[in-house]
Amino acid sequence: MSKSVINIKTDARTKRELKQFAAELGMPMTAIINAQIKQMLRSRTVTLTTDLKPTPYLEKIIEQAEKDRAAGKNITRVTNEAELEAYLASL
Repeated sequence: MSKSVINIKTDARTKRELKQFAAELGMPMTAIINAQIKQMLRSRTVTLTTDLKPTPYLEKIIEQAEKDRAAGKNITRVTNEAELEAYLASL
């Protein structure tokens, strides 16, 4: 099978991170890119995901919110629109 060249543009950081990731896997970048392209063509789908993780600051806020919830602190319960409007007006 003959080879063909595809040129893509990406920012320097993305290229550097992909190169490092490929090295960790012991594969060249082109092998990873080709595998992804072939997977898209086989499945006829494109899956774009991200594995976002909260920052340490956000993790701290979440932890505090979970503690407050468990302790029943900083919780306001409303059962209807009128109660919600009254609560918001009181703030």
